[in-house]
Amino acid sequence: MRPDDWHLTDDLSAFLDRAGAFLRSRPALHTVPLTVTAARLAGGPGPDGDEAPLFGSLGRVGEVRAAFFRTPPRRLYLTSLSPEEADALAARLARSGHPLPGVNADHGTAAAFAAAWQRRTDATASPYQRERLYRLGTLTPPRPPTGRGRVADGRDRQRLMRWHREFVTAIGGSPAADHGPWADSRIAHGRVTLWETPGKTPVSMAGRTPLVAGQIRVTPVYTPPHLCGRGYASAVTVEVSRAALAAGAAEVLLFADLANPTSNGLYQRIGYRPVADFAVYDFT
Repeated sequence: MRPDDWHLTDDLSAFLDRAGAFLRSRPALHTVPLTVTAARLAGGPGPDGDEAPLFGSLGRVGEVRAAFFRTPPRRLYLTSLSPEEADALAARLARSGHPLPGVNADHGTAAAFAAAWQRRTDATASPYQRERLYRLGTLTPPRPPTGRGRVADGRDRQRLMRWHREFVTAIGGSPAADHGPWADSRIAHGRVTLWETPGKTPVSMAGRTPLVAGQIRVTPVYTPPHLCGRGYASAVTVEVSRAALAAGAAEVLLFADLANPTSNGLYQRIGYRPVADFAVYDFT
């Protein structure tokens, strides 16, 4: 395995010409690169703004066996790699002078790349988060709290902006300067569901990604802290899962932080089943 076996580009179309079929071959495990690249291909800036991204694939056209992307300032995102493949990529990126704030991948791949990056650079890799990817089996709605679900619309814009900022802060991310574009795009395409009380007060939200390669991912799920523990998150997740199935998804997916047993238990009770564990490392 040589570092130059990795093909790097900042051209999204060229990357998808090489690696698109590979990404679509495993839509559940590749849900993040599929949705991020689809958003950029549709003309959006993706989740991180307008800085130039970096894409890479391992293998020849039509025979790709691994891929990565990075949209600055976020961490490197990898598909599954062997330790040898991870080391070759670390060598290639270190040699090219690409700074990395961290890595996100399935647990084994993330650990292998973090170790390789430490060997190849002066960085120290520190575990940041562990997540579990779930796939919906049979949707099993519990008895909902009083209220109803509805699709967010223009009157909810300020609330969505505020809740998305709070959600990003709660998971340890860096809130954007303006969450308006996030809210506007979700409202325009009906991709946020709210749970509201009988008095028509929204109390929880759940979003979903567009349909890509037969999969939709539920994200984000957020209930303000003072409203937690009342069944609102479960109810809104059921509603948005139904919306994803109605939109034609063959696979409905979501990630849960393994440090939060409440959310992991909630998702399993309504029918989500584990697929794989992922890990996030920070490089300092």
